[in-house]
Amino acid sequence: MRIFGDLTQTNWAANTWLGFLCIWLLIVWQAVPFIALTVYAAQTQVDPAYYEAARLDGASEWRIYRNVTLPFIAPSLILITILSVIWDFNVFNQIWLVTQGGPDNTTATLGVFTFKQAFVSFKIGTGAAISVVTTLILLIITGFYIRRLLRSGEDL
Repeated sequence: MRIFGDLTQTNWAANTWLGFLCIWLLIVWQAVPFIALTVYAAQTQVDPAYYEAARLDGASEWRIYRNVTLPFIAPSLILITILSVIWDFNVFNQIWLVTQGGPDNTTATLGVFTFKQAFVSFKIGTGAAISVVTTLILLIITGFYIRRLLRSGEDL
């Protein structure tokens, strides 16, 4: 029981790596259902005849997955990746509630840095400038997402 006593006395937010671990686990826990359901839905759309033909040709399960399944679900994987990047830019609540930027701002992202500049240090102009640059970056990534979404719709 001594092991659990040490864990309950640990300040998870004061240690950079433990803070990163907590935040990472929280974000992954929130993203897994969307990603898992989307990948599953994409895999169910692959025609079983392709799997049957690959098995008749003697392909292993790994080769079938790599050469049949992955090319079919690649558009969905790209869209999931782009959406995840957009959402990860907006991670603020998890970081702020767990570590508030961590010791010496080691877990601070653009969102936390912007918040600290604007509302903790009262440098409203700096916070606004960072927000505008972040918005422009997200607009570019969103443009790629919409372009990819339209292209995947054309393939159908």
